[in-house]
Amino acid sequence: MPKAPYSLNMPQVQASPVIFACPHSGRDYPWSFLRDSILDERAIRSSEDAFVDILFDKAPEFGAALLVANAPRAFIDLNRSSEELDPALIEGVRKVAHNPRVTSGLGVIPRVVSNGRAIYRGKISMEAARDRISTYWRPYHDRLQQLLNETHRIHGQAILIDCHSMPHEAIDAAVTTADPKPQIVLGDRFGAAADHGVVEAIEAAFAEEGLRVVRNAPFAGAYTAQHYGRPSRGQHVVQVEIDRALYMNETLVRPNGNFGSFKALIDRVVANHLSGMTRHEVPLAAE
Repeated sequence: MPKAPYSLNMPQVQASPVIFACPHSGRDYPWSFLRDSILDERAIRSSEDAFVDILFDKAPEFGAALLVANAPRAFIDLNRSSEELDPALIEGVRKVAHNPRVTSGLGVIPRVVSNGRAIYRGKISMEAARDRISTYWRPYHDRLQQLLNETHRIHGQAILIDCHSMPHEAIDAAVTTADPKPQIVLGDRFGAAADHGVVEAIEAAFAEEGLRVVRNAPFAGAYTAQHYGRPSRGQHVVQVEIDRALYMNETLVRPNGNFGSFKALIDRVVANHLSGMTRHEVPLAAE
């Protein structure tokens, strides 16, 4: 099994109200999981937000917390509700109201990886699913909520930047115009998960480095943004999706020749803009 549900890197002094989280970059694949899968090791990593945690690993040096999942997304998806159980995969789950994520095989225990490729030969037991949730999902989310509470107490607000990557082909499929494709997609649930000023500041941080940024299309944010985004209480969540082609070879799941320069770009974004967001720049919730 993965050694621990998450890794938490805290700054010496939490000088920033920003928390960075990487729920999909875990790469600690259990041997028993790989044994039971019908996919090879490279294919099973296709749903992983590979190396995103490395891109943002300097955040604690600039006063911001960094929470990183260790368990891989194909094993358990931490950006889903613990109740998003797939009846096509898990024994004993009743079909309920239509949920497009679950129907497509992307529930809290995923049935498929990218391009709809099945992970398993058949079903898994409810006991196995619940064990993954209690061992990995719950500790991660308990610690995330604790971080948000502690940060809000210190700074009067908490800003969660949920860090992800997106397959380049997903952008091509979703954006059919002749305009240049976006490189960064910010998801704030169409304004429900974060104050407008927060999103504007994050958009400006990436745009100033020359990146093309759009909001909420094709990714508006999933469970984390929906569950934790409470801007009226001073708790903001923005999901950041980065085009994988900017820094990695998606086929081989390896950094490409641009990785070093792109990592330096992200370091600048974190150091010069994101970690420095303060209550003076972002309106506090009304008392």
